[in-house]
Amino acid sequence: MKQSIRGRLSLIIIFCAVVAVLLSALIVNITITNTFNKYMEDIQTKRNTRLVEYFEQVYKSDGGWNSTSGEEMKHEAYMSNYCLTLLDENRKVVWEMDHNDIKYKNHIMLNGNEETGVYTSTSFDINVNGKTVGYILVGQYSPVLLSQEDISFKAQVNKSIMFSGILTLIIVSGISLILSRQFSEPIKEVSKTSVSLSKGSYESRSNIKSNIEEIRSLTESINSLGIKLNSQDLLRKRLVSDISHEIRTPLNVLQNNLEAMIDGIIPVTPNKLNSLNDEVIRFGKLLNNLNSLKQIESDEIALRLGLVNIGDLLSSVISDFYIAADEKDIKLIMNKEEGKNFVVLGDYDKLKQVFINLISNGIKFTNNNGTVWINLSSNMNQVIVEIKDNGIGIMKEDLPFIFERMYRGDRSRQRIEGSGIGLTLAKKILMMHSGTIDVESKENKGTKFTVCINKNSEIT
Repeated sequence: MKQSIRGRLSLIIIFCAVVAVLLSALIVNITITNTFNKYMEDIQTKRNTRLVEYFEQVYKSDGGWNSTSGEEMKHEAYMSNYCLTLLDENRKVVWEMDHNDIKYKNHIMLNGNEETGVYTSTSFDINVNGKTVGYILVGQYSPVLLSQEDISFKAQVNKSIMFSGILTLIIVSGISLILSRQFSEPIKEVSKTSVSLSKGSYESRSNIKSNIEEIRSLTESINSLGIKLNSQDLLRKRLVSDISHEIRTPLNVLQNNLEAMIDGIIPVTPNKLNSLNDEVIRFGKLLNNLNSLKQIESDEIALRLGLVNIGDLLSSVISDFYIAADEKDIKLIMNKEEGKNFVVLGDYDKLKQVFINLISNGIKFTNNNGTVWINLSSNMNQVIVEIKDNGIGIMKEDLPFIFERMYRGDRSRQRIEGSGIGLTLAKKILMMHSGTIDVESKENKGTKFTVCINKNSEIT
């Protein structure tokens, strides 16, 4: 049977409250009853002591026993529901009360039930001058005798316990409803949001507020998930559009030129064929990049590990880009800490692919007469490479997504040739090396990529 969290919480709290109230009422009732009965037993003990002292005085004043000794106590005994029997020193009856006279009178036993059960009597010695001169038997039909005031007192106590229990249950029920609502409403709202997200409504957000840390964390997490799903959905749509555009462009160029050649509009010349071949190569590079990305994401590529000197690797990559930098009058400046160890355990070719991508991007997105700095440093655990330029920069809203597949950012960057896969590949390769890559950028100010590669623990 389905049940809401609010209903379940309310039932649990109320059930616990009922059990607690019942146990408390039982304990209080037992404690009061035991205390009250002890009190009544003390009174009864004092009564018995008083009776013995009374008959001792009667014996002294009368000089012995006679048929009227203690007759005046009969009325008190009758009214208090107990019987007296006076015996002399030889245990012969001097006088006695008939216990049948009190048998059918209302009196209450220890457990509070009306009883006309077994008659019991207790014998007490009557001593005068150190000698036993008689005995007084006190008989009654219950261990403890209660007066009407005693009965009323116990009844009032029980009513008070019952009333306080009922009042406590009412208060707890109200509190349980409030508490369960505080828990259930945020969770219900988060549940609705998650259902909306599962149905593709990635703009759905939970706006409910709660001072409960776990619920607040859950709300923030589901909202963060919604933001990420929405971003991924936009990236997915953009990816399809960009891939379509990247593939369509070389195909259209090829198709249009080939049709023009077939129709004789454009003559077939080596220059034209070379131009078409360049488009085929461009198309092939795109497919190769996509295939490389697929292999890395599916862990199909195994790293060929070896000792790689990052300083030597960067020098090699920079020398390859001097011509491209000179064409735009861009300065390539490398700064390297002296006396440091830049050796890591990694795949030389894969790491070289990372820095080729980053340095080529620095040149590509830096205007003429700009500068690209490559700063190399090292600490005990990592080799750190900073690649910084003073180029066109990256818009703030694009920064969180530049490592996504095919993401090309703002239009100024889209006009520059590229597939939008290089940074994705770079990040995947570094992750395979347990490395990291971070980016800082300001639009029209420049961009800085920071790469950290862990050293091999065996290398000193």
